[in-house]
Amino acid sequence: MKLFDVYPINNITIEKGLGSYVWDNQGQEYLDLYGGHAVISIGHTHPHYVKRVTDQLNKLGFYSNSIHIPLQEALASKLGDLSGKEDYQLFLCNSGAEANENALKAASFYNGRKKIVSFTKAFHGRTSLAVAATDNPNIVAPVNQTDNVVFLPFNNTEALQAYFDNYGSEVSSVIIEGIQGVGGINVASDQFLQTIRRLCNQYNAVFIADSVQCGYGRTGKFYAHDHSGVAADIYSMAKGMGNGFPVAGISIAPKIQAKHYMLGTTFGGNHLACAAALAVLEIMEQDALMANAHKIGDYLMSELKGLPNIREVRGRGLMIGIDLAEDKKEVKKNLLFKHHIFTGEAKPNVIRLLPALNITQKEADLFLEALANELK
Repeated sequence: MKLFDVYPINNITIEKGLGSYVWDNQGQEYLDLYGGHAVISIGHTHPHYVKRVTDQLNKLGFYSNSIHIPLQEALASKLGDLSGKEDYQLFLCNSGAEANENALKAASFYNGRKKIVSFTKAFHGRTSLAVAATDNPNIVAPVNQTDNVVFLPFNNTEALQAYFDNYGSEVSSVIIEGIQGVGGINVASDQFLQTIRRLCNQYNAVFIADSVQCGYGRTGKFYAHDHSGVAADIYSMAKGMGNGFPVAGISIAPKIQAKHYMLGTTFGGNHLACAAALAVLEIMEQDALMANAHKIGDYLMSELKGLPNIREVRGRGLMIGIDLAEDKKEVKKNLLFKHHIFTGEAKPNVIRLLPALNITQKEADLFLEALANELK
């Protein structure tokens, strides 16, 4: 059987990692500033993380949600403390798409409505409703197409207000990334998020903050949406939540009451997943990683703005998009194969940085020097 190739292959096989570095099967070292799509939040093979997961595996790897799992309660408590959402409820699942799927479903259960408001260049996942709410025709199959989703211009307050003036009573939920990742590292303005909050309050719609890529301390605050000073009704999270172990969840405001069988999962919140997620939160707290994300992120963005041939630098904290002034496809290729630095991309011409939250200034300087050489 052949492997179904999901992404282009770079012919690099990574066999081990430590901190912000990985090594291939030839022993070559690479600086990892992409973290496998923002997944590696606390660095590769962090000793506390390895011990937490290993100790749990030695006791019990999995049992279903049909029994009481104290680790789930411990995770919910820790997550509530660090996010400031102690009165929210936590539903655990396995991936960002599944988190958004359940967020949209919970919203519809709450107000009995069908209409979903999403935005241009949005990316919310690759399952049914998550795909339907994603503005990317390449992943929307005919079966995902629905009249229940409308796409409004991102950061356009007037268009948002006009839509709610006409159809507000039909809206079930508004789903928005605090910073669009796949869409090109586009930051939702504070005014735009505040307007969403006001309109959702006015029309009893549910404000869903997609924090799958921009959450968990990456922007210097727990959720990227926190910069706007408003609280969402549901936060979806995944990626860096388990530092590579598949775990995701939604944090649900008290006004949305859980009902028996409303949401469910087989693997979500299993013992290993909770151990991994708890380890991440413990390391984030002990090592002040949100503060480090803010500090190193500000440093990187400041230095990047002084480099030539860059149209714009966008982002917050350690979620940074470098919009190159012209088509420089060789830049990312050279960063990887000449300088041995992993970065991401977002079309049409954006280099995407999503490093571990404990990246050092020395590692940031290695990247800045390499990029400067390529942009001359």
